Amino acid sequence: MLNDLQHNNIQQEQVLLVGLYGPDLSRYEAEEHIDELALLTDTAGGKVVDKVLQNRTTPDASYYIGEGKLREISSLAKALNIDTLIFDDDLSPTQSLNIEKAAETKVLDRSGLILDIFASRAKTAAAKAQVELAQLKYMRPRLSRFWTHLSRQQGGIGTRGPGEQQIETDRRLIDKRIDTLKQKLDKLDRQRKTQRKRRSNMNTVSLVGYTNAGKSTLMNALTETNVHAEDRLFATLDATIRRYSIDNYDMLLSDTVGFIRKLPHHLIESFKSTLDELREADILLHIIDSSSNMLSDYIEVVEHTLNDLNISNEKQLKIFNKIDIIETNRLVELKRAYPAAVFVSAERGIGLNKLNQKIKKLAEKDFITRTMLIPASKYEGVAFLHRVANIHNQNYVGSDIEVTFSISEENLQRLKSLLSELEMKQEPVNK
Repeated sequence: MLNDLQHNNIQQEQVLLVGLYGPDLSRYEAEEHIDELALLTDTAGGKVVDKVLQNRTTPDASYYIGEGKLREISSLAKALNIDTLIFDDDLSPTQSLNIEKAAETKVLDRSGLILDIFASRAKTAAAKAQVELAQLKYMRPRLSRFWTHLSRQQGGIGTRGPGEQQIETDRRLIDKRIDTLKQKLDKLDRQRKTQRKRRSNMNTVSLVGYTNAGKSTLMNALTETNVHAEDRLFATLDATIRRYSIDNYDMLLSDTVGFIRKLPHHLIESFKSTLDELREADILLHIIDSSSNMLSDYIEVVEHTLNDLNISNEKQLKIFNKIDIIETNRLVELKRAYPAAVFVSAERGIGLNKLNQKIKKLAEKDFITRTMLIPASKYEGVAFLHRVANIHNQNYVGSDIEVTFSISEENLQRLKSLLSELEMKQEPVNK
């Protein structure tokens, strides 16, 4: 988005970022947080002109950073021709209103910025409905602010999505729109469940991770497809599913939205149906950016978010990506700290063979091995095995096909049901 703005010579919004540090957050950590906020601002199409960090024991109830510091920031914003102040934490409606009045400029918090990015990235009907629902829930308690300052809003970051039609309405109409969106998402969710049932005879592998960890790049490398991937936060928003094969054993690989610290609660609630891809997965691959200085924090954010979503999976594998851009000593330390993990470079194809074998081993963890004689006339049963099982050996024995294979108990029962159905179809009809 930023490159497009530059190429088209469109004036970018000048943004000043504001954050706090104190007893529960060191200055170093706060700097990391505000650097991430800068990346989010870039993704939204804004230009970060300056960053301000304030040391406080607790946020001020009325002005977040305190009235004195706000006067200082207001003067700085005027001197730098700032269009928008963006705060690294969520502001209450009162704080937002007070700051906007005092600074006489547009004010946005972290949740509002993330919601705006999602609005610009949503492509499918489901994603658009999910984002709009989250934005309306975010907007509802702030409605008086939008009414009061509507004349000042000239578009840009934080104003995309539902748009003025919703901003200019009252709470009753917003509630009605929320109900409509929930009904729409329930319908789309039922459609997704139907689709999942159709493919339920195949093992599913889902990618999960902090945003910009390289999930889409890894998906492209494993499936030899061309899912959109770029070095920017939230490059992927809609769930993407591709067929994935290891040694002729077919599975499904899914990628969905990346996580981030302080992910808006309304956004998590709205995207629960999309995140069902993670809940229904047989195997979870947790992708981690090995080059990040905040690596352990990012791992914690992902694990905490999964817990919040009640997603737990024994078959989970940590994958450290981007090992081609880290020092050898760093790689050695990570391997020592995470001995069960796999280390890859999705961009350069390093470590993918080992990763494939690890995934295959996880997929086969609960498999049972069987040898069956299947009549050649029931070749649909053999074809089914080739889709869902690991074939060890296959030979013709007279008019039968002898197959040795490893399969899940669930798919073994499906095979038996399929062979019974084929047997019934082949029985002669008594006249």
